[in-house]
Amino acid sequence: MRQLFPVTDMTAPKTQVSGAGGGDREWSLDELADAYAYPEDAEVWLRANMVSSLDGAGQHEGRSQPLSSETDMRIFGTLRGLADVVIVGAETVRLEGYRPARAREAFADRRAAAGQGPAPAIAVVTASLDLDLSLPLFAAPLVPTLVLTGAGAPADRIAAARDAGAEVLLAGDGAAVDPARAVALLAGRGLRRQLTEGGPRLLGQFTAAGVLDELCLTLSPTMTAGDAQRIAHGPSLALPTRFGLASLLEQDGFLFSRYRRI
Repeated sequence: MRQLFPVTDMTAPKTQVSGAGGGDREWSLDELADAYAYPEDAEVWLRANMVSSLDGAGQHEGRSQPLSSETDMRIFGTLRGLADVVIVGAETVRLEGYRPARAREAFADRRAAAGQGPAPAIAVVTASLDLDLSLPLFAAPLVPTLVLTGAGAPADRIAAARDAGAEVLLAGDGAAVDPARAVALLAGRGLRRQLTEGGPRLLGQFTAAGVLDELCLTLSPTMTAGDAQRIAHGPSLALPTRFGLASLLEQDGFLFSRYRRI
């Protein structure tokens, strides 16, 4: 992996690293963790991690895995290893077969020094609570799974989720979740290093609400055609939100970019 050019964004982490001697090699997990470190002075920071094909598809046949690579998955694991909470939409939970986050020895010391638990919590955003509560995500998590829903969600399903061991948090007055309230509610529980892995509708909601601070985007050297969603889906913004490039890495034709809201 190589860094294509130095980071010039003054808000970027001072721990940014480049390949030894400028040559191509596989970065260590510690180097990746330094490069993707959360800002230390941010009260709350929401970053998204997504992958896109060259022609703009955020998934292929409903899943992101066909667009990914081994290095993309290493970065995926690193971002999880740094986060307090991973926020994901219920549809993505169903399509991607989400499992609980696991504790990883490679990040144990770093998480302990930051006052974090052994693994990030998973927070599922859902209005309907149409969830398979027998899945390991709910039945056997290392850290209790959170369910973010609205006060108008079906009461029997809220009760069922709580009976299954999930912590249900109400982040909206109706059935739907208010993105800004969800971010604030999680931060109020000490979960300030936030990571969303989509899907496209959830990322679209965070973008429209103006609460997305950073986008980690893998550009996959693939073409899919078809009519797959983009990485963010929903109503258009009145004005596009500007982001600045914080870092750019490359390996095997994949570009791993990191953009921060200006």
